[in-house]
Amino acid sequence: MGNGDDRKIEPETGRISVERKLPNFLQSIRLKYVKLGYHYLISNAMYLLLIPLLAISSVHLSTLTTQDLTLLWDQLKFNLVSVLVCSTLTVFLCTLYFMTRPRKIYLVDFACYKPKPDVMCSKEMFMEKSRQTGIFTAENLEFQKKILERSGLGQKTYFPEALMRVPAEPNMAEARKEAELVMFGAIDDLLAKTGVKAKDIGILVVNCSLFNPTPSLSAMVVNHYKLRGNILSYNLGGMGCSAGLISIDLAKQLLQVQPNSLALVVSMENITLNWYFGNNRSMLVSNCIFRMGGAAILLSNKPSDKRRSKYQLIHTVRTHRGADDKSYTCVFQEEDDTKQVGVALSKDLMAVAGEALKTNITTLGPLVLPMSEQLLFFVTLVARKVFKMKTIKPYIPDFKLAFEHFCIHAGGRAVLDELEKNLELSEWHMEPSRMTLYRYGNTSSSSLWYELAYTEAKGRIRKGDRTWQIAFGSGFKCNSAVWRALKRVDPAMEKNPWMDEVHDFPVEVPRVATIS
Repeated sequence: MGNGDDRKIEPETGRISVERKLPNFLQSIRLKYVKLGYHYLISNAMYLLLIPLLAISSVHLSTLTTQDLTLLWDQLKFNLVSVLVCSTLTVFLCTLYFMTRPRKIYLVDFACYKPKPDVMCSKEMFMEKSRQTGIFTAENLEFQKKILERSGLGQKTYFPEALMRVPAEPNMAEARKEAELVMFGAIDDLLAKTGVKAKDIGILVVNCSLFNPTPSLSAMVVNHYKLRGNILSYNLGGMGCSAGLISIDLAKQLLQVQPNSLALVVSMENITLNWYFGNNRSMLVSNCIFRMGGAAILLSNKPSDKRRSKYQLIHTVRTHRGADDKSYTCVFQEEDDTKQVGVALSKDLMAVAGEALKTNITTLGPLVLPMSEQLLFFVTLVARKVFKMKTIKPYIPDFKLAFEHFCIHAGGRAVLDELEKNLELSEWHMEPSRMTLYRYGNTSSSSLWYELAYTEAKGRIRKGDRTWQIAFGSGFKCNSAVWRALKRVDPAMEKNPWMDEVHDFPVEVPRVATIS
């Protein structure tokens, strides 16, 4: 018998019958092409309906005689007032539309900070530094080792210099030094890539969740680059790993009311003063996965900047579930029993993130999904809610039909595994996020930009490609940004932190069970 045949015994005759079945992979291929055909049919339904109507109209117009056309012209001459009123109204409405529509926001370019090799931290070095503190118990040192093994991080992530010393020196001066290295390093690279002068920047947004000195980080940037006195400057703190997209959204709103402006967005996290020196396991996880990094992004609303820009911002969708107590406390900065400050991660984190994502994509879906996917989702929803057909599974839209590239916040392996499963993404789609986690670790709000830089370095960005950035953060928040490529990004012309070693990626990251 073939692998696709099933034997069945007929109850009446006792004979063995053979039911021919297609192999599973052939069935999946058939379903794939059926769905693809359905997608193209629905997406082009308007054209399929308009073509016959246009053909009928053309045939009808071709039958008009010279006498018919003369009669129509005479009628228009006698209704000159109506024609003038309609024309004026049309011009007025068109003018009103072009004056009130939102300004287009362009991403001119961005840069990610790559620390120097002397602060590179392998897993073995991390464990040795942890032992040398003399603070962690043997059980918790073993716990941290298991976290590192299962984290998805590689051997070349970066740690602040102050924490690499023995003993560690977490103080305000060292924290400022880390902030300056990351911010100024990324901004210097960005200004060099774009040729923009610091005085031309009219809007500045800096986000860093856990380090908020006085003067602020945004004031530090203004002072270092001698930015102009009337700059609109904002500093966002305590907003978690999703603050990078909040900064993008804030800059977008400001660019709507500030014509002909450039906006600089700086996203980073500071580790020096936020390494946890205690033995609460829920707080030790963040020690193991967070690493040093940051990014600077230049946005513009100038029509003249479209030609040199890489992307256009299409949508931003923000979801905040802070009204729910479980969501609010799942990532919480507090003191442990020994008064050591740390960030505690709740066991409910994955469930909370899933609910936040569901809410976010419910808003984003209608904006980006093709009509074919929206129709399937609507039909399934009606069947389940109205007709109570509980046997029908909830339909998960195929976001691969809406986006070519996915940049999912590299918060940890568990987050990436869950989104890969729920969104039914391939290893190719997940590669930028997994390789960013492996090479740079969790760099908080800037991780999305390391992922986009990886995609560019691989030569995957083509003109018209759509990229979905998804970030999660304390509060609890899930934020999305959608970008459309304005041109092909040539990796040979790029300067980003991946270019010297992109040929070494992707690497195989072993998949192991999570820690209970």
